[in-house]
Amino acid sequence: MRILGIDCGTAITGWSIIEVGSSPQLLDCGIIETHKLSHESDRLLDLGDSIGQLIDTYHPDSMAIEDIFFFKNAKTVIKVAQARGVVMYKAAAAKMEIRSYTPLQIKQRITGNGRAEKTQVQFVVDKIFSLNGKLKQDDTVDAVAAAYCLYLESAGSISKKS
Repeated sequence: MRILGIDCGTAITGWSIIEVGSSPQLLDCGIIETHKLSHESDRLLDLGDSIGQLIDTYHPDSMAIEDIFFFKNAKTVIKVAQARGVVMYKAAAAKMEIRSYTPLQIKQRITGNGRAEKTQVQFVVDKIFSLNGKLKQDDTVDAVAAAYCLYLESAGSISKKS
């Protein structure tokens, strides 16, 4: 089973691919950037095309996406919601299972503390996947953490069935 992890944004979207086997392995990760001077609809189209390419390349079975939790700026939340909708559409069109997690849920599952700092999440993700500090981009770390949450959820349901 493969999990696509997503931390959605309009300017930068973090992504990751985790292979689930006897232990989870991070196959690949990165960011999708859209040009800030591009029209809003072009940015969404670029994001959708990039997500489609990831799906075509890695053939994930499911997607874990960070939920919109809180924004101070209504314009920002609307734009992120639009981007999130495009990403979810691409995953649904590919018949992928989709799970959504709030930042608080992700932090709780990764570090044991829902109020953990980003550096704590990065530290734990680094240890889980033996990355030796290679991941520097917050959006990528968040995408890996989201995918790992779905891995933990599936591992729990697998162990309950046994």
